[in-house]
Amino acid sequence: MAVVTDVRLGTAEGRWVVAATVLGSGMALLDSTVVNIALPAIGDEFGAGLAGLQWTIDGYLLTLAALILLGGSLGDRFGRRLVFLIGTVWFALASLLCAVAPTIEVLVASRALQGVGAALLTPVSLAILQTTLAPEDRGRGIAAWSGLVGVATAVGPALGGWLIGAGSWRWIFALNLPVALAVVVITLRYVPESRDEAAAGQRPDLAGALLGAVSLAALTYGFIRWGEHGADGPVVASLVAGVLGLAGFVLLEHRLPHAMLPPGLFANRRFTGANLVTLGLYAALSASLFLLVVRLQNELGYSPLAAGFATLPITLLMLAGSDLAGRLAARIGPRLPLTVGPVVAGVGLAMFARIGPGADYWTLVLPGVLVFGLGITLVVAPLTATVLASADDEVAGVASGVNNAVARTAGLLGVAVVPLLAGGASGSAFPVAMLISAGLAVASGVVGWATLAGPHRIAEPTLPQYSCGAGAPQLASR
Repeated sequence: MAVVTDVRLGTAEGRWVVAATVLGSGMALLDSTVVNIALPAIGDEFGAGLAGLQWTIDGYLLTLAALILLGGSLGDRFGRRLVFLIGTVWFALASLLCAVAPTIEVLVASRALQGVGAALLTPVSLAILQTTLAPEDRGRGIAAWSGLVGVATAVGPALGGWLIGAGSWRWIFALNLPVALAVVVITLRYVPESRDEAAAGQRPDLAGALLGAVSLAALTYGFIRWGEHGADGPVVASLVAGVLGLAGFVLLEHRLPHAMLPPGLFANRRFTGANLVTLGLYAALSASLFLLVVRLQNELGYSPLAAGFATLPITLLMLAGSDLAGRLAARIGPRLPLTVGPVVAGVGLAMFARIGPGADYWTLVLPGVLVFGLGITLVVAPLTATVLASADDEVAGVASGVNNAVARTAGLLGVAVVPLLAGGASGSAFPVAMLISAGLAVASGVVGWATLAGPHRIAEPTLPQYSCGAGAPQLASR
């Protein structure tokens, strides 16, 4: 049995519990979006090329994608408050290393360490709310969490742009230190410990986590090096090692009694289909936002602050429309939203291909941002609801975690592979990259139409739909 407390949201303790989880999650999610804005400044200071900028993003996504499922299971076994605190402190120390990094190599390594901290604190933040608040207050507590984290995610790019313009890109990492300190103080004072006693006898899937991380690292290295050096010996060796490693990971997860990625989940066609939609769409999203921000600053002359505001409408649309999209999918079923949404997003990405030197924001950039944001808004809430509805109640948390891991992996590979296929990130390669991203999004819609046929309705959501912003998958609790 899980240890559950009944803290009321209307009390000071309840509000502080929500504050701790909002600040912790917001810190990790904010960092995953703000860094895009800093990439041109980082490249200028270190003389880093495209590969260095790719690794600045993918170093974080690599460890986060590989370890996020393990982080949730560690919280269940050893205590959610304990793992949340460890993740917060770890993230803060890694942020300090990022802030003082003397070279691009040190920055990339520090970003990978940041991802480890995020993988520990992110999955247990909602679990803390679910097990700490009184049952009748959990819906409102999660709604407050989603709204406040959404606001933090929305203002993140603009805040990052202002910090870079006013001081240095290093401030976007240094800002995490006082936030982390506040999280630790609040958590120690107000958040009670909780754990799943049934998980105490289960051994964490460390072998699976390690094999998954090494395999993803090998694939990422191979794709990024390929763009720099061509398909040389190290590229072929790393790609072969990555593929074989992932095959070994699948075999290992089939054999372990307490695997972090239960293979039985994918026997459900709708669950598999929803995750394939996630894979294609989030690869397109991550690659396009990575390249767009660099394009705006390096080739169109945008300041970091202006680049941050340029993509803000995407997050604002998600904040305003995700709840409506979730309710619409509950009425008509997920098939149409998960078909139309990716296609609309793909149209927006194809519109980005027209952005070049001298392009006017209001006539060429903003229309694509709005269309793309509308498509993403149609998808996010129904996608998570479909993932959860496709799994049995007792594994709903695992199903949501798997969907998160798939989204992070998609972002990791999208940033590595799309520039390779396009032949670069700037000049004539940028339109090609946007069209490739558009193709990925449209393909996701085709997969949604093909795999989500059947019963039209999904359960009407009993909790508000919420999302973590354009750069991150929705986190859901059941």
